[in-house]
Amino acid sequence: MLDSPKDLAELRLDNALALFEEFVRATARHADAATLRGLERRFAERVQIQPSYWSQIKGRSRQIGERLARQFEHLCHKPRGWMDQAHDGSAAPAPAAAAAPQDESSPRDDDERFIVGLVLTYYRRHPQRARTRLLDLLGEVLTPQPAAPPAKPAAPAPSPRAAGGARPLSTAAEDAHALWLQSQSGVAPLKRRK
Repeated sequence: MLDSPKDLAELRLDNALALFEEFVRATARHADAATLRGLERRFAERVQIQPSYWSQIKGRSRQIGERLARQFEHLCHKPRGWMDQAHDGSAAPAPAAAAAPQDESSPRDDDERFIVGLVLTYYRRHPQRARTRLLDLLGEVLTPQPAAPPAKPAAPAPSPRAAGGARPLSTAAEDAHALWLQSQSGVAPLKRRK
């Protein structure tokens, strides 16, 4: 880590500008002033901040704090701590960060990052309810099941057609349907953004 907060603020600004340059190179080959303004707005949207806030960061009237630094890293697909490290002028991660082994529990791709973010958001809003529901939902997976005794041959079931019913679901289909219903029981639907 760096000696003073000012050094860290300057380093984060330099890295944020490097991320913006990387975004510009990936988006436009020859950016004129008008295109660049549009790209600044799009970059701000990508890192989920207001364009005016991005302008204030570039103008040094705002600093990038811890939370925003992690947000930049996450949304620009950089490893955690990338914003706090010096880079040699390129937008690539430092060799130490690239060579560091990734924690087994950290997300490996965008889908896993989405799920982890979703669960964290829910947990941060309702910690006790999230803990209870997640443990209920994942309890079956997290706790090992005792070995089941050998299955006995099943007696043929009476035909429901004789009782006026529809065809019976196969045992595998019934099990899959029961598992599906059980997995849905503790999950609330996602709310749509307005």
